[in-house]
Amino acid sequence: MRLSEPRIRPLEDSEWTGKAAEMLPRFRRGETSDGPVHNIFRTLARHPDLLRRWTVFGNHVLSKSTLPSRDREILILRIGWLCQSEYEFGQHTRIGREVGITDEEILRITVGPDASEWDPFEASLLRAADELHDDAMVSNETWQRLSERYDNQQMLDVLFTVGQYNMVSMVLNSAGVQLDEGVPHFPTRNP
Repeated sequence: MRLSEPRIRPLEDSEWTGKAAEMLPRFRRGETSDGPVHNIFRTLARHPDLLRRWTVFGNHVLSKSTLPSRDREILILRIGWLCQSEYEFGQHTRIGREVGITDEEILRITVGPDASEWDPFEASLLRAADELHDDAMVSNETWQRLSERYDNQQMLDVLFTVGQYNMVSMVLNSAGVQLDEGVPHFPTRNP
């Protein structure tokens, strides 16, 4: 973690009042209604109107996007790595595994698009994240490769996925949101 302590402390259960008390129970994890709430939501609940509005967009990118789940998670993991957001990378390591990304591939995401084992399309996904991070624009060559498989809606979802998780990574890093229990740290070795 880039910061060892939060700059904006997540709300404790005893602090859930008003709008935060209405919203936070919806973010409980697990099979019971009393499961834990991720630190990101507890932190953003310090600004409940922002949390409410951001959640609509975030839900589109995470669960209603036109991208295949695997492709979406490759993009999210790469931008999380590029931003050195251990919270984001850790959360999406878990999600990535759920959609079939192997631990070897997660390690390879840290190397990037030039790792030899990527198929050309997945290398282009990684390259798109790199280009957006480095230049705020996807190159013509990468755009062409992605658009051979993706339609316009999917291309927009690529851009907004990387943009959303770049923004979230900046917030997580700057606010010092700490890892939730059981969320993995960055990988410790490269493939």
